[in-house]
Amino acid sequence: MLYGYTHAQTMNIKTLPYPQTKKGDVTDTYFSTTVPDPYRWLEDDRAADTKAWVQEENKVTQNYLGQIPYREKIKERLTALWNYEKYSAPFKEGKYTYNYKNDGLQSQSVLWRQTKDGQPEIFLDPNKFSKDGTTSLAGISFTKDGSLAAYQISEGGSDWRKVIVLKTDDKSVVGDTLIDVKFSGTAWHGNDGFYYSSYDKPKEGSQLAGLTQYHKLFYHKLGTPQTEDKLIFGGDKTPRRYIGAGLTEDERFLVISAATSTSGNELYIQDLSKPGSPIINIVDNFDNDNSIVDNVGEKLYIHTNLKAPNYRLVTVDFSNPKSSQWKDLIPQTENVLNVSTGGGKIFAEYLKDATTFVQQYDMNGKLERNIALPSVGSAGGFGAKKEEKELYYTFTSYIYPSTIFKYDIATGKSELYKKSGVQFNPELYESKQVFYNSKDGTKIPMIITYKKGTVMNGKNPLLLYAYGGFNASMTPGFSTSNIVLLEHGGIYAVPNIRGGGEYGEKWHLAGTKLKKQNVFDDFIAAAEYLIKNKYTSKDYLAVSGGSNGGLLIGATITQRPDLCKVAFPAVGVMDMLRYNKFTAGAGWAYDYGTAEDSKEMFEYLYKYSPYHAIKPASYPATMITTADHDDRVVPAHSFKFGSRLQEMQKGSAPILIRIETNAGHGAGRSTAQVISEQADKWSFMFYNMGVKW
Repeated sequence: MLYGYTHAQTMNIKTLPYPQTKKGDVTDTYFSTTVPDPYRWLEDDRAADTKAWVQEENKVTQNYLGQIPYREKIKERLTALWNYEKYSAPFKEGKYTYNYKNDGLQSQSVLWRQTKDGQPEIFLDPNKFSKDGTTSLAGISFTKDGSLAAYQISEGGSDWRKVIVLKTDDKSVVGDTLIDVKFSGTAWHGNDGFYYSSYDKPKEGSQLAGLTQYHKLFYHKLGTPQTEDKLIFGGDKTPRRYIGAGLTEDERFLVISAATSTSGNELYIQDLSKPGSPIINIVDNFDNDNSIVDNVGEKLYIHTNLKAPNYRLVTVDFSNPKSSQWKDLIPQTENVLNVSTGGGKIFAEYLKDATTFVQQYDMNGKLERNIALPSVGSAGGFGAKKEEKELYYTFTSYIYPSTIFKYDIATGKSELYKKSGVQFNPELYESKQVFYNSKDGTKIPMIITYKKGTVMNGKNPLLLYAYGGFNASMTPGFSTSNIVLLEHGGIYAVPNIRGGGEYGEKWHLAGTKLKKQNVFDDFIAAAEYLIKNKYTSKDYLAVSGGSNGGLLIGATITQRPDLCKVAFPAVGVMDMLRYNKFTAGAGWAYDYGTAEDSKEMFEYLYKYSPYHAIKPASYPATMITTADHDDRVVPAHSFKFGSRLQEMQKGSAPILIRIETNAGHGAGRSTAQVISEQADKWSFMFYNMGVKW
């Protein structure tokens, strides 16, 4: 059980002194303003002094965490909670049905398969890719007949991938392993080869942090060396930061999406049924998001937010595909639309106040039915091949463990396929949605989850989590880790703040560039609502977010160091003046703007940039988390932020930085790494709140 708040408990830990982090005299000048950057040297992840600093910081962190009396107990509880069989929804490729399965504590999930009458067998076991379980399976695609598969592996969590091709019957390797592939799928054309995208790998400086500017789309013909792969799109003639390619299911059309940032894309198409056909442009600007979801012969189905911030589905003929010819098939509504197809039907998946409802249409846009879901929450997986009669979807919420349902496309009937084996009784908990006003009066939804009967007396440990960026929607999803909080009387709260996609592109844009402060205001207002309504109080409030959400937490505690007791900025973007100098960071400018754009943009970024906004103050107990192989948001952000926060801390609360080794931005980590980090997080939070286990 958790008991009342006591200061005495937090006085026991004997902390090691923080490393004496050296300071340089590097400065930059932006529009006649000189900006010092004393910790610039920490940007070089290859340097011996950076590596030594990482070791010293980890020593301080592990010394502190090792003294928390119930850390091992929490780790044991998490290990027990994690130890159940986990399944993915099945999918059919050729004569086999595949699915992922984890026995419970396996480092990585294993890909199994079986024929209609055969026994299940292991197809790929990523646990055998490396001794420590940190090499993961990072994607797989099959030929239309299922006879060949191209799978990607990620080593140590890196975004740089290798691609290996197998014959599925005997699992023999075909051709050479492709290397240095990044931000890419593999799109097969027949059994001859596939399309993939990558960047030129940085030749100088850090392989992890080096700038990756322009994507290139290649075609790899099986049995030929990668050096002979043909450049299809991108490169010097059409420099684009992100290029993705896919084939329509009938393999007639190659569809290319090209973008310079994380929002807005051009659209191109090529008729592969006629050799030598040109690549035709459909959308020639980056103002909107557009994707081709299906085709029936020459009729193309396009999901777009052109003239429809909440998205619509349109059709157009391949012979004249420009946007002026698009016709609405499923018009825009007040709810955000996503679209998938399967069994010759269209599935319209809507977001209503951050929760899912789904409608089924025929290919002519006639509504056939509303699909009944088990409860209020998030559903996904309404996609299948054209000839399929059924599909498998997954449903989840904050109190509904992830459950797989089998759906009959003709009748609309769902039946339970695989229930979660997690030790959790939903009947004991409740999850409710509230709406609160942000600083400017905007109504923001928030879902609050807790044990039934919890007394709202301001003394409940509460974790407030959000993201707020890049059009990403935070929809309800079950977390095994959160059971540790909920079963001990804690509360979990997630506000759907601006910058996300919960209410379409307008909601997204309201949290970008010169409106980014709205995101922080929305989050701070959520905390104030929870305190005012006695869900918690300042002494029992922890704030958490990762990546762009790490930026959110960094900005929150530098603007309002008095707001909370504990903070968890994870893999955060902390230096807003230099984020665009590393890896693919320049692609985030659509959301953030850059310090080079204008004097106004520079001053705006400089004001809230977490690294630069740190002033001498009493900051909450903070555990910054990052990883040495993070080549998405380079660890230098967290290194610099942590150093400055330790330097400027005037209070007694600890400022720790936990640096995972042989791990990346988050994907592909081993089960042991995940459990260890979650145990450290809960231990740090409870201990600094003075909460007993």
